[in-house]
Amino acid sequence: MAAHGRPDLRDLFDESPTPHIAHPPRTHHRDFYLATDGSFRDSGGGLGAVIETRDGERVARVALTDQAPDNNVAEYRALHLGLDVLAARSPSEARVGVLVDHDDLAANVNAAILSAQGGRPGTPHRVSVPRATGLHWRGIQARLHGFGAVRAARIPSDRNPAHPLANTPGRYAHLDGEPDRCLRPEPANTPGEERIPPPSRSDRGAGD
Repeated sequence: MAAHGRPDLRDLFDESPTPHIAHPPRTHHRDFYLATDGSFRDSGGGLGAVIETRDGERVARVALTDQAPDNNVAEYRALHLGLDVLAARSPSEARVGVLVDHDDLAANVNAAILSAQGGRPGTPHRVSVPRATGLHWRGIQARLHGFGAVRAARIPSDRNPAHPLANTPGRYAHLDGEPDRCLRPEPANTPGEERIPPPSRSDRGAGD
């Protein structure tokens, strides 16, 4: 259950599994949280993204129509879109928590992060993306490595705030009028923050 009075995306991230990577100490000290979702329909699908700071300030909401060939590819396109939007509104050293409701996508993101970190134990997970994703996975990787730190959490679809944006993008056309904002969260370790993490969030490999 979400902690009372804490931002939704941060709560979701703290509560959800991060495939291949154990939650580190002060997990909620990510600077930004990005939730994305993609949808597919024969009549046309959509992409959605929601970005918040650690303090719960909304940075951006995006809802676009899209013609992905299937739902799996739509998920990758949505993450690519969300990372592009976040990169334009955050400093390069930002620590980012990604929230998606697609198991393979979350696993692939974290596996890619682990493989790029020298001196860290790897994962037996083999990254495999849908062929029709095209260059979107390469774009995702480039964005992931452009931030200070990234890890992805797998959240339930019915709790994904980007889900309605992706499924009914036409209802959110007004979001095009929202101003572009670049917000920085308050410094970490503000009063009331959790300072001593529970053992489940020690900074160790997921298999330890």
